[in-house]
Amino acid sequence: MSLSRLWPFLVFLALGALLFAGVLMSGRENREAIPSPLIGKPAPGFALHLLHQPERMVTMDELRGEPFLLNVWGSWCPACRDEHPYIEALARSSKIRVVGFNWKDERQDALRWLQQFGDPYHLIVVDEEGGTAIDWGVYGAPETFLVDAEGIVRWKYIGPITPAVIESQLKPRLAELGVAL
Repeated sequence: MSLSRLWPFLVFLALGALLFAGVLMSGRENREAIPSPLIGKPAPGFALHLLHQPERMVTMDELRGEPFLLNVWGSWCPACRDEHPYIEALARSSKIRVVGFNWKDERQDALRWLQQFGDPYHLIVVDEEGGTAIDWGVYGAPETFLVDAEGIVRWKYIGPITPAVIESQLKPRLAELGVAL
């Protein structure tokens, strides 16, 4: 068999190996694969309306003074339902403020979702157009940020918060800020 006839088969095998390696790597739960450039830097400023008081705006500066979690969610997000009981538990602990960041959602849909599943948030800001989310580097919902009292982003998690994430990642970062869950 000549090399010219073998060449397409070798290319096919190489592409198959690359595809197989990609499939194997995609199964890993590596949340650090998309690091946030905001870690260790001031949180992006914003002035957003409140979900429950749409006539009132809140700025990032108003949230400073004590650490808080900024939880990006939407009524359209199935994974947000999965993490919701854990967000509620964090809020109920009263150890850390949990600020909701309602992203690309209709106000009535968001209010109905909260009525159905519960509203654990200290307050909820609304980013209907998604411009502020871009400033924060949001890829999708849910995402959660830990912001310290000075307004510095200390941690970001992409995906639903789970008890394992709280234990292995969030608790140690909160302890660095003097907050014990």
